[in-house]
Amino acid sequence: MNDNGTLQTTLSIVLGIVLVALGIGAYVLSDFASVTALIPAIFGVVITALGAIGRKTNRERLSIYGVGVLALLGVMGSLRGIPDIIALVTGESVDSSVAAISQGAMILISLVLVLAVGKYVLDER
Repeated sequence: MNDNGTLQTTLSIVLGIVLVALGIGAYVLSDFASVTALIPAIFGVVITALGAIGRKTNRERLSIYGVGVLALLGVMGSLRGIPDIIALVTGESVDSSVAAISQGAMILISLVLVLAVGKYVLDER
């Protein structure tokens, strides 16, 4: 494993744990109203597992690419929340501020992971 791969796998583990906390927090803050609030947690568990697999095995490249795919899906899946995020930032009312904040955080965390995977790919060349 090269140093860049260690960075990517560690970042995957850390941000995966953050996504788990985000999903559980959103679910609790929404008074357990919607199971969809747990989507970031589901992504986080898989991303954390992939990061750990990449650190402990010789499957670094595969695990980092898997994280990249999940991160892209996380960004694309959360894009529909952008109007609510904009409304919340500009002081307008939204149906669920918890959902808007959770989707915004999911986008940002996923983008960081996408950029990290992109850096890994470029550094491999």
